[in-house]
Amino acid sequence: MTALTPEQVRLSKRMSLVLRHRPEAAGLALDANGWVPVAELLTALKISRADLDAVVAGNDKARFAVAADPGGVERIRASQGHSRRVNVDLELPVVEPPATLFHGTPRANLGSIMKDGLRPRSRDHVHLSPDVPTALTVGRRRSPDVVVLEVAAGAMARAGYSFHRSDNGVWLTSAVPPGLLHERLE
Repeated sequence: MTALTPEQVRLSKRMSLVLRHRPEAAGLALDANGWVPVAELLTALKISRADLDAVVAGNDKARFAVAADPGGVERIRASQGHSRRVNVDLELPVVEPPATLFHGTPRANLGSIMKDGLRPRSRDHVHLSPDVPTALTVGRRRSPDVVVLEVAAGAMARAGYSFHRSDNGVWLTSAVPPGLLHERLE
């Protein structure tokens, strides 16, 4: 994986917008599982296959998946992070989580999270990280002053919460109640 150029980062953000939140903005319709033919995306975004391949291969978070359908047509979708309004089923199986997962967030959010827990807000799921370094990276996308929360994922699973893991290793669940998370102290 090579670092994306600034132009490729902009393209990655456009692809995320279209494949996660607003496919209609590019004149696209995702199927029930979030897929769209690669050829349609290339035409809609007016990009080359080489541009698309560079963004998919170089994305540090593996945000996109490319696969052929049973008829051999190549398709692309976002790995996770869809808005509720897009309403896709990623067909991710329920999996047993590790005992602890992590969530990085700006410190300014800590009070409301500790009171109300983690909620998906406009997304389908709460996103959790498998380790502290990843949680820090995710949290720092919004602020340099980040806190990492430990999520008692094993206890949540025993209490009936379902967990899924996306193809790029992000853990997904419906919500995290405040009693099952705490601030990680370094």
